[in-house]
Amino acid sequence: MTVTVNTVSAEGFRHSVQIDDHELFADVPTTAGGEGSAPEPHDYFDAALGACKALTLKLYAKKKDIPLTGVGVEVKRDNSLEQKGQYALHVKLTLKGVLTDAQREELHRVADRCPIHKLMTTSEISIETHLSEGAFSQ
Repeated sequence: MTVTVNTVSAEGFRHSVQIDDHELFADVPTTAGGEGSAPEPHDYFDAALGACKALTLKLYAKKKDIPLTGVGVEVKRDNSLEQKGQYALHVKLTLKGVLTDAQREELHRVADRCPIHKLMTTSEISIETHLSEGAFSQ
């Protein structure tokens, strides 16, 4: 899987984000000089966590025959100390369906084991950035 990001126009900050057959867009907020026409990269980071928790819970419930009919995930960001290396995400789960207290607690535990949660909290991530051959062309 490859993610490809390209500038939409030379004047603005809006970029297209191609992930396989899916096209998304990214921009910066108007407060930072952008148009605010699309989510900014932090939004996608936070959304990845929320989506992963929801999908993980639905898959787990199906496998375990837990009558989970829907999941709501609200992710709130506190990036006020990001420049000091702290980024806090507060997640509120809403579990839908006729569930016992034990099932609700089990699903709550499983949500924190979703792959993105683990990636964000326990993995050592390395990033290497290279210039392409055409990096200086117009």
